[in-house]
Amino acid sequence: MPSPEYLSSPEFRAFIINEMSITLELDLPEELASEAASTGLLESGSISTLLMEEIRRRKSAAELKSILTGLRSLPGEPLSDSEIQSEIHLARAKRQRGES
Repeated sequence: MPSPEYLSSPEFRAFIINEMSITLELDLPEELASEAASTGLLESGSISTLLMEEIRRRKSAAELKSILTGLRSLPGEPLSDSEIQSEIHLARAKRQRGES
């Protein structure tokens, strides 16, 4: 029997979290369910991958939104397309000359 100290340790809690599982019941249109099943998308591994990718996508979208909000709050007017292109040409010319 594990000691009470081990049962309250971070290592044990991590083990329990890693072993946790849930059962999902999906209500899908028959055609979608059939196609998803035939391509293996309803398997646990596939659903886990889809969920992890969606979580990563949403975190990235939230981070991008935060960055854009910060950029929009900067003082001054945004650069025009021609100003941006001029900056790009200037940076490329400096790089070709070996400047930083």
